[in-house]
Amino acid sequence: MKRSKSLIVLLIVLAMGVAMLASACGASASTTAAAASETTTAAAAATTAAAAGKTLKVGISMPTKSSARWIADGDNMVKVLQGLGYETDLQYAEDVIENQVSQIENMITTGANALVIAAIDGEALGQVLTKAHDSGIPVIAYDRLIRGSEFVDYYATFDNFKVGVQQATTLVKGLKLDAGEKGPFNIELFAGSPDDNNAYFFFDGAMSVLQPYIDSKVLVVKSAQTDFKQVATLRWDGATAQARMDNILTSNYSKDVTVDAVLSPYDGISIGIISSLKSAGYFGSGKRPLVSGQDAEAPSVKSIIAGEQYSTIFKDTRELAKKAASMVDAVLKGTTPDVNDTKTYDNGVKVVPSYLLEPVAVDITNYKEALLDTGYYTEADLK
Repeated sequence: MKRSKSLIVLLIVLAMGVAMLASACGASASTTAAAASETTTAAAAATTAAAAGKTLKVGISMPTKSSARWIADGDNMVKVLQGLGYETDLQYAEDVIENQVSQIENMITTGANALVIAAIDGEALGQVLTKAHDSGIPVIAYDRLIRGSEFVDYYATFDNFKVGVQQATTLVKGLKLDAGEKGPFNIELFAGSPDDNNAYFFFDGAMSVLQPYIDSKVLVVKSAQTDFKQVATLRWDGATAQARMDNILTSNYSKDVTVDAVLSPYDGISIGIISSLKSAGYFGSGKRPLVSGQDAEAPSVKSIIAGEQYSTIFKDTRELAKKAASMVDAVLKGTTPDVNDTKTYDNGVKVVPSYLLEPVAVDITNYKEALLDTGYYTEADLK
């Protein structure tokens, strides 16, 4: 009797296990099916639209026209996407978050089949991206990661940590620290906008190069402002950077104590820094501090040629536009976009599959090769 009871208990346990396994398998299959269904929604909608003879439309949301690079980005995106047969809706929000949200909502309402977004504030688009998702519209984050939303499908950008490394490396080479110069040299640090995820990558990359020199006192930050929060520049604003540089010079420098280098994350900020330095007597008959930059904007390239700004980082927006457009094209055709990074860009909700392009450090020695020979600028552009 005891043996029979034990056998019955064993059979009951086994039956329960089989039932639980079947339930789990069913749930797993259901989840997999739901995920597969979600990934094909955009392609199915695109196929339906194409069958109806409708040209598919891509909404392109750019942050501002105040920076030449974003104008180039927008123009390049339109050119590439239209070349692939898409209709485009390009809008600029002039660095006003509410404008960008409203513009994206309008793109959704007027029938965009996909969205390419360079966010003003990487954490302010959660609700509107939910609307895009509910409408079956895929989202490609362009150059700036959109944070806090699971509805960012792919991300096209440059190797942003490497950008910072390159910025700092140009200063190290300019000061000849790599050749054994011991200094000490005075340096001041600037970072990008705290609402732009890229700004942290740029700064961290740069500090990975500069921090050992600061620790060994080969480089000295006279202002003692070295934390990202202290050196960040909201909205990448050149006037804000100029005002901060004015304060730093007034409080920490004199005729006998001068600046040797400035880490600047972006050309528009560099122009503001250089204006401040000029007002303090630099660049005339005085010293010429080494000032870095980014984006190879024409005014800064001219400044490099004139012997003022020391370096910039060239990010070929033509190639970035091609990559983002290829992602859109793949998603709408139901295929998987090409990515080369599936680990780095965690937006707080998910790791966004990304493609990272290579940046190029530019100074007086190679600007012709990098910018003129590639056709990015003509000689007339830089006069």
